[in-house]
Amino acid sequence: MIEVEDRALDALLADDPGGPVVMLNLLRFRPDGGRESYQRYAEAIGRDLNPRYGLAVEYLGVGGPPIVGEDGQAWDMVVLVRYPDRAAFAAMIRDPEYQAITHLRTEALVESVLQPTTPMAA
Repeated sequence: MIEVEDRALDALLADDPGGPVVMLNLLRFRPDGGRESYQRYAEAIGRDLNPRYGLAVEYLGVGGPPIVGEDGQAWDMVVLVRYPDRAAFAAMIRDPEYQAITHLRTEALVESVLQPTTPMAA
């Protein structure tokens, strides 16, 4: 699945422990221009939506072959994005401006994992 469904957002909000959330993005691009389409998506979010919803890209990296894992588990890119809270993430996903550009992400990807993470106490 590539797109975020409403029921997944509802579950994310229902299970909200409060505080910031860091979304783990594992991305596998389409071979025919996927990386370029994702770049356009990232630029559109950075220009218009990052300031509105308080996003911060904590880490962006190109994936390499896995050291531990099965064949086919390599990801093209790994991105960690911090949001002030889960409500900010859900509001961005439901924003009509975001909905107008989400097709760039969908067109870019063959496969994706989008997983919320919360900080652990030290």
